[in-house]
Amino acid sequence: MFRLDGTDIITPKNAFGALPVQRRTVDEAVKILRRALQGGMTYFDTARSYTDSEEKIGIAFEGVDRKSYYLATKTPSTTREGILSDLETSLKNLKTDYIDVYQLHNAQQCYAPGDGTGVYETMQELKAQGKIRYISITCHKIDVAFKAVESGLYATLQFPLSYLSGEKEIELVKKCKERGVGFIAMKGLAGGLINNARAAYGYLDQFDNVLPIWGVQHMHELEEWLSFMDNPPTLDEELVSLIIKDRESMQGAFCRSCGYCMPCPKGIIINQCARMVLMLGRAPTKKWLSDEWQKEMAKINDCINCGRCKSRCPYGLDVPNLLKQNLEGYNRILQEETNKK
Repeated sequence: MFRLDGTDIITPKNAFGALPVQRRTVDEAVKILRRALQGGMTYFDTARSYTDSEEKIGIAFEGVDRKSYYLATKTPSTTREGILSDLETSLKNLKTDYIDVYQLHNAQQCYAPGDGTGVYETMQELKAQGKIRYISITCHKIDVAFKAVESGLYATLQFPLSYLSGEKEIELVKKCKERGVGFIAMKGLAGGLINNARAAYGYLDQFDNVLPIWGVQHMHELEEWLSFMDNPPTLDEELVSLIIKDRESMQGAFCRSCGYCMPCPKGIIINQCARMVLMLGRAPTKKWLSDEWQKEMAKINDCINCGRCKSRCPYGLDVPNLLKQNLEGYNRILQEETNKK
């Protein structure tokens, strides 16, 4: 069992990410979630932004001993009113009277008492009321992540980490351990770029302070993660070789959606468009194939190759090329969906 730093949460080092269950019917999602709990997973991560994910968890676990599992959800709101409203909705959807780990979702700054936003004070109020147990944060910007860890204000940090990550992310993991902040690893499969679960699990398992949450969409995927409970993969020569090969071929295709590349002089929403194909593989396609997003993706054709986005990217990505690749993939998927109608 694994103890999540900054909390009293003790759970298998194998957590459930509920973003992809948006794509399943209610019945399918409920079966997957119940099997996860029955199979030994006890930490379930969702968000207000994940359409009906919270509701599906609420249905799946209704009547189950609340102390037998942990719930983590997130609010994207940056106002007191928004946070309060989001939490009440989450509590209703999840059919619970408290959230174990309540996270500021994709925070663009390290919120702190007295910063004028009222965000952190609202979280403190909710904790004092017993509606949330731990104040936490998720982000994609590594400087915000470091500030959050060093602030001592947050119990846990959720941040992307996979074997495609670089030295900055590894330093962040070490900083969390030094400060006693729980590190929750999202995007352990690099948003879908990594397709070898054994390698992904084995890599993250070497960090003794990291709790990975795996996005689960299909029962067969879940069964593979559950099989690692008793037989965790180790980084043998075969897996190390695969990781090295993947790093060489794929590191330049992993957009973390941090937003450092923004703004674009042509109005391209780079941090979404540069990972659009990955999103289409994980979230409901209807939203991303809407008329609005078709127009946003079409803006990639207006790129003037000014190089600003590429020069700003802290991960050294060839952003213009990545945008073009995603536009090609997007148009292909759009055509396939159109042909189905």
